[in-house]
Amino acid sequence: MLSFGQHTNDNPPKKTTNNSQKNSASLYQQTISKSIEKAAEHNRRSGQDLVNTFKIAFGSCGHQNNELPIFNNVVNHQPDLFIFLGDNIYGDTKDMRELKEKYNLLGNKPSYKNLKNNVPIIATWDDHDYGWNDIGKDYKFKEESKEIFLDFFNVPENSPRRNHDGIYGSRNYKTSYVDIQIILLDERTFRDDLIKYNGDFKDDNRYSFYNQAYSPNNDIKATILGKEQWIWLENELSKPSDIRIICSATQFGIEWNGYEAWANFPNEKQKMLDLIKETKAQGVIFISGDVHYSEISKIETESYPIYDFTSSGLSSTWKFATPNKNRIEGPIMENNFGLITVEGDNNKTAIILETWDINDNQRIEYSFSLNDIGNHSK
Repeated sequence: MLSFGQHTNDNPPKKTTNNSQKNSASLYQQTISKSIEKAAEHNRRSGQDLVNTFKIAFGSCGHQNNELPIFNNVVNHQPDLFIFLGDNIYGDTKDMRELKEKYNLLGNKPSYKNLKNNVPIIATWDDHDYGWNDIGKDYKFKEESKEIFLDFFNVPENSPRRNHDGIYGSRNYKTSYVDIQIILLDERTFRDDLIKYNGDFKDDNRYSFYNQAYSPNNDIKATILGKEQWIWLENELSKPSDIRIICSATQFGIEWNGYEAWANFPNEKQKMLDLIKETKAQGVIFISGDVHYSEISKIETESYPIYDFTSSGLSSTWKFATPNKNRIEGPIMENNFGLITVEGDNNKTAIILETWDINDNQRIEYSFSLNDIGNHSK
């Protein structure tokens, strides 16, 4: 394991795969056999008292028509939690019966059942499982889609997530030495319209190799989260916790690139940074998805650095990564999932960020001390 502050970039994989290989029967059989063995070992430990290590796996952008053997890889690593960050299926429909059928395709996959049987799951959504591509508050079936989403992920009937607009919510976990707060944002239900690209960055050659879709929306009234969710988030950040993982469907830490991201609403992005400072929230880390590759971005602030760890996609792929001056690791273009390990004692707590690809090769490892992201006594 690397010492604090050290990292590896893109370790050469043992082999490369194309989409057909990823979904092949042989790969599937290999991963599920291994994961069943690992899961049994993990379950034998599940009744023990609090320990010094907590592992959070996460991912996004998995198509229900694919076999998704990567879920078996996730189980191999025996995480204590798996977080879906959106595009958990590709619904893209106005027909709620069809949406349910697509969730059922995911739910009936042996690899998903393996994940569900062995790892607790929580989730938020993005555009394709909320409605369709890049849609925001104007989606007419948001309430119907919400009910189907919450039912599929077994959110309890008495959960606050069922009693307010949108699906935002939070969960708390702990090790022997640290408290961990998971904040699930909803960036769809309340989000204002995007602005079509109007040539703002036409003179910047870094963006010349692809077509941009959107320009920054500088209207101070434009919102991603909406008034009520912002009030809720302020309350959550004011609660005591050592580590706060903010789950964002779209990337928070990147610069503008012309696609969906917090950078399209610069005032909302700054509002988030200001809120973290004003609430004196310690230990904030963002995780994000959407883009079909993995990377780590870092924003330097007056308080402490804000990391955004992106993992995407579980089965989707993309041809290129966009420019990102805040990128410190990646990009990893193969199918992947992210893994955050919190470990240590009352003398020092380490946070390790890892990306693992479809062949179970570690592609990124980046570690730092909990004290590096706030003033902690632990």
